Amino acid sequence: MVRKLKFHERKLLKKVDFISWKSDSNVREARILRRYHIQRRDDYTKYNKLSGMVKSLANKIKELDPKDPYRNQVTTQLLEKLYSMSLIPTRKSLALCEKVNTSHFCRRRLPVVMVKLHMAQRVSDASKFVEQGRILSLLPCR
Repeated sequence: MVRKLKFHERKLLKKVDFISWKSDSNVREARILRRYHIQRRDDYTKYNKLSGMVKSLANKIKELDPKDPYRNQVTTQLLEKLYSMSLIPTRKSLALCEKVNTSHFCRRRLPVVMVKLHMAQRVSDASKFVEQGRILSLLPCR
């Protein structure tokens, strides 16, 4: 059993951030988690993996012969998919796929979109609305 912390110990622990340690080099991760108000770190790691997959797929497509019809087909499919997800601004070049990062996925979350549409003032307020069930996503229910 752990003893109860004394007053001065609690005051000192308020100033310590256990999420972002400089030695862990996850300062960028903590900043993104805080900016987009993501409660679960698993979501961030999933977005990070997705962005890594998109970048590696774009690099593999670039390695194919430029005259290959399969390359053109796959490039068009990838650009169309990323454009429809609003991760890239245009469908013009494969270079845009290499610039997709975790923040692009975080910007597509419902609370962030609500702030862009002026339905809430802050991302934290919007995420509270979503958590409380006041705002429902328009995804089809199965």
